[in-house]
Amino acid sequence: MKLGYQTNTWGGVFGHPGGVTSVKDAYYMAGGSTEEAVADIAQAGYQGIELFDGNLMQYAGRIDEFKQLLHKHGQALIGVYTGANFIYEEILNDELYKIEQVAKLAAEAGAEHLVIGGGALRAGGIRESDYVALGKALDRVKAIAERWGLVASYHPHLGSLIEKPEQLTRLMKLTSICLCPDTAHLEAGGSDPVEVIRTYADRIRYVHYKDYANGRFLPLGEGHQRFDEMTAVLREMHYDGWITVELDSHENPLQAAGISNRYLREQLQIGE
Repeated sequence: MKLGYQTNTWGGVFGHPGGVTSVKDAYYMAGGSTEEAVADIAQAGYQGIELFDGNLMQYAGRIDEFKQLLHKHGQALIGVYTGANFIYEEILNDELYKIEQVAKLAAEAGAEHLVIGGGALRAGGIRESDYVALGKALDRVKAIAERWGLVASYHPHLGSLIEKPEQLTRLMKLTSICLCPDTAHLEAGGSDPVEVIRTYADRIRYVHYKDYANGRFLPLGEGHQRFDEMTAVLREMHYDGWITVELDSHENPLQAAGISNRYLREQLQIGE
């Protein structure tokens, strides 16, 4: 197993302002410096990075500069995180247009994975048809990713259509997309991350580790997530892909990255 880190700790999670009035420009963004994040992630001992679609698209037209940044610090581009509402038919084509542009640039930059968040929550409440619409849209996203040589995985998330155990179960029957378990979001939504990994072992090609306690996302080892059990299941299923640490914010991103890296290597014996 290889170890990666998400750049969103540097600057936190935002939305691109263009997305307010133009669906095709509705990107996720981390507010900090990608260059600083890549340097710090390398210093903390990781082998690769994941970043948001909006931060990747900042390099559109100058992707060689981004590739040189990765090479300078010995980092691989593991994947890019993108997403959409997916349940509104009128805007779906624009959402998929955006994802196609992201997938194209991600492939050019050497990425392996396309991580997908989303599934909107309506102001008037969830409709049963929303699950079907999300499942169909994710199958179209999977096809887009495959055209560009990427593995697409759905990432359950708090505040989206898929946050509770029964919602995840329902969705996974409606789509063939892979699953990227984010261990903290799963627990916060009421799932047991160990059981989710075990249940969907044949559909897991990529994993996010994040610790959790008392409603807070934390560096690994500072919460109560059962990473030893999760890692044991991954080893049982002969998982040899990336484990990426994702932490939305921290007062000292480099320090947090180092804490998690030491935990992974010393407590779980991953990455040695």
